[in-house]
Amino acid sequence: MDKTIDKVLDGAEKKMDNTVNDAVKGKDGTATVSEDGTAASQVSDPKKAAIGWNNYDFVAGDEIIFEDLVENEQIGEFPSKWDLFNGYAQVAEIDGVKCISLADDGAITPLFNDSKPYLTDAFTIEYDVYVVYGPDYGTDFNPHSWVVSTYLPTGSKIKKDDGSERTFNFQHQVSTGKDARILNGAYLPYNWPLPGNTERRTGATELNGVATNAWHHVAISFNKRAYKVYFDETRVINIPNAAKPDYFWIGCNQKERVFFIKNIRIAKGAVPLYDRLASDGKIVTYAITFDTGKATLKPESTGEINRITKIMQDDPSLKFEVQGHCDNTGSDAVNDPLSQKRAEAIVAALAKNGIAKDRLTAVGKGSHEPMADNNTDEGRAKNRRVEFVKK
Repeated sequence: MDKTIDKVLDGAEKKMDNTVNDAVKGKDGTATVSEDGTAASQVSDPKKAAIGWNNYDFVAGDEIIFEDLVENEQIGEFPSKWDLFNGYAQVAEIDGVKCISLADDGAITPLFNDSKPYLTDAFTIEYDVYVVYGPDYGTDFNPHSWVVSTYLPTGSKIKKDDGSERTFNFQHQVSTGKDARILNGAYLPYNWPLPGNTERRTGATELNGVATNAWHHVAISFNKRAYKVYFDETRVINIPNAAKPDYFWIGCNQKERVFFIKNIRIAKGAVPLYDRLASDGKIVTYAITFDTGKATLKPESTGEINRITKIMQDDPSLKFEVQGHCDNTGSDAVNDPLSQKRAEAIVAALAKNGIAKDRLTAVGKGSHEPMADNNTDEGRAKNRRVEFVKK
C-alpha cells in the first residue's frame, strides 16, 4: 500500500507522469483520453459504454460563484483556488489535461468568500471525475478508484465537520470484479438529514456500464429542500426533503488510492426562464457549455436546450437571436469565429428538437461585450455565456 502511494506521490514528477499515463492508457492500450479531456476508445466494445442524454434534466445555476478549470495551474503545486483540510492534493496532468489529484485522505474546500458560508436556497455543483482501472496501477486492492465523497455541511464556519453537520454525503465507490474495464453494480451510497436535523436518512443506488480510464460528469442541484444528483446521463439520486447546506468540500476517504477531479463549478440556482425573459427581454444562461476551444456542445447542455425548446414550443411567436459570448482569453481572430460556430451549434440543436430555423439567428459576439471583469476567474466565467435575445 505504501509503495503504491510512493510511486505516485514521492518527489519525482516523472514517476507521477508515468503512473498517470499508465492509468489513462491501460496496459493493453484500450483506453485513451482526447486532448480536451473526453473519453475516447474507452473499451473494445464501445456499444456497452454508449451514453444517451435525452432525458437529462439538469440545468446549471445562472450565477457562477466559483469555478476552477485548473487550466492555468502549475503541475505539482497545490491548486491555488482551494484550501486543504487534511491529506494531500496537487495539480496533475492526464494526457495533457490538467486536473486535481487527491490522496492520503486529502480533503479540499473552495477558498473564497472570506471563509463565510456561500450556498443559497438554490444552487448547483458540477465536476468531472476520472474513474481509474486499478490493475493499471499494479495493485489488486480496490481496483476501481472514484472520486470519493462530496460533502455539503451546514454551519456558520467553514470546517471539516465530524459528520453531524452534513446535510448531504454522496460517495463514489467501486464495482465487483477487479478485472472489469466496464463497471457494473458500481455502488453509490448517500445520506442526509431532514430539515432541522431531526432525523438522518440513508439511501444507495447502483450504476452499470461505467467506462474506466475515462472522465465522467457529476452534477448536483439543490432547490430549497430537494436534492437531485446526476452521473453522466443518469439521475441517480432524488431527495425531496433535506436540510439546506451552507458550503461544500470534497475528499478522498482512502489512503491507498489517488483520485482525480477537474472542471469544478458552483452556481446560484436558476431563475425560471419565463421570468428572465419577461423582465430582461432575454435569457442569459451558463448551462450551455462546450468542449474547450471547440464548438462541440457538452452532453450536460441538453437540459437547458430542452428548456429553451419547451418555451418556444409553448409560444410559437417567440423568435431569438442566439448570441455566443467568450471571455478575453485568446485573440479576437480565434474568439470571434469560435463564438459564431458555437451560436450556430445551438441553433442546430434547437432545430433538431423541431424548432423552425427561421425563428433563430446565430450571432457570435466574441469577447466584445463582457458583463463582468475579465481580470478574475469568476468574471471570465460569467463572460463565457449564451444569450437568447427576443426579436
